[in-house]
Amino acid sequence: MADVERHTEGWATLPWKQFQRNVYRLQKRIYQATRRGDFKRAHNLQRLLLRSWSARCLAVRQVTQDNRGKHTPGVDGVASLTPRQRVGLAQTLRRPSRWTTDRIRRVYI
Repeated sequence: MADVERHTEGWATLPWKQFQRNVYRLQKRIYQATRRGDFKRAHNLQRLLLRSWSARCLAVRQVTQDNRGKHTPGVDGVASLTPRQRVGLAQTLRRPSRWTTDRIRRVYI
């Protein structure tokens, strides 16, 4: 939890441009590796991108702040997140092996 508190006070002041550059550079390296046929390197770079703090923060920001449906509650019923909750969400995305999915559920609108 100390890691969450370290990033919480500065969610708005995180270096977003640097995060975008980091993610773009990794995506470009993945693309170049697949074009060369170096699939082992591409796989390792994809793993690096998944575990990257920059990519996780950008993903959380896009879902909770930038998307058009940011105020629409999801299946969990949560409509919006505070900066502290956003950091917590980015922290829970830390280990892909812990990601669990729920069964598909139909929600009628």
